[in-house]
Amino acid sequence: MRVAAVIRYTVLLITLLGTWFILQTYFHHSWKSISLRSWLGATNKPSSEKLPRHKCGNQKSCPQNYFAFKIISGAANVVGPSICFEDLVLMSNVKNNIGRGLNIALVNGTTGQLLKTDAFDMYSGDITKLQTFLQGIKRGTLVLVASFDDPATKMNDKVRAYFMELGSSDVGKLGFRDNWVFLGAKGLMNKSPFEKHIRNDKDTNKYDGWPELLEMEGCAPRKMD
Repeated sequence: MRVAAVIRYTVLLITLLGTWFILQTYFHHSWKSISLRSWLGATNKPSSEKLPRHKCGNQKSCPQNYFAFKIISGAANVVGPSICFEDLVLMSNVKNNIGRGLNIALVNGTTGQLLKTDAFDMYSGDITKLQTFLQGIKRGTLVLVASFDDPATKMNDKVRAYFMELGSSDVGKLGFRDNWVFLGAKGLMNKSPFEKHIRNDKDTNKYDGWPELLEMEGCAPRKMD
């Protein structure tokens, strides 16, 4: 009897020790696992603060009473230009309102409202249509221009003079298959700071017969009455 009792007590003790060991091991690993996940969560959890997105995808936001814009010229005669203003795409391939030559958007300089868009074929089109268009622009209107393919074959002195009145410094030297982006305004007293021009030069062209595309972004001041 004594031997049987000793065996029973021994088995009971072993069982209790085994149970204690299992429980200790389980809770110990569970605690470590939970702590590890919590720690990882604290260090690797994606921040709820997203990087700010600026209007038109620009690199920075514009201050109060300024309009955000981005103008991208065409690439060769393949990829069309795009004009964005206050985070609205005014002209692009997707909108199907661009064409070879000069692509122009008119915007109210006070309200930022789109007034009109049009494309003018500067290789084989009727230049008088562009002359009439430019002549009808009202004072206080912002004028956004993006070239595509060829902006200058049909260009004449009268059209160049209109663009110079809008603040252009480079339109006088614009040539065959050059790239040009520009933002000016009717009634501007000085030359516009928003203009880029790159010549068609076979030694420096990025594409076969065309220079690289141009991209320009910025903040245009609102016209305050």
